[in-house]
Amino acid sequence: MTDFKRIAPAQAQALRAQGGVVVDIRDPQSFALGHISGSQHLDNHSLHDFIAKADLDQPLVVVCYHGNSSQSAAAYLVGQGFAEVYSLDGGIELWRSTYPADVSQSPAE
Repeated sequence: MTDFKRIAPAQAQALRAQGGVVVDIRDPQSFALGHISGSQHLDNHSLHDFIAKADLDQPLVVVCYHGNSSQSAAAYLVGQGFAEVYSLDGGIELWRSTYPADVSQSPAE
């Protein structure tokens, strides 16, 4: 894969079941209020560390609010050497309406 692909929630769910990693690029407050269960928050502060520790061959699904910002982030991650990168169409909003039971909140800090 030389570029990222846009996928629907059902495809992202299938990738997760096969061991794919989900990263959420929204702001920390929005992530804390609700994110895909098991997803990791990724921002400018955690990006370098994430890339350094990541398995570049593992499928990676990028999530944002509506599926727009995740496309730029997915393209960037392809450029960083990730082999299989996906942008979630519809973002967390479509995921929340498709899989409402699979949205977690972070505990208050």
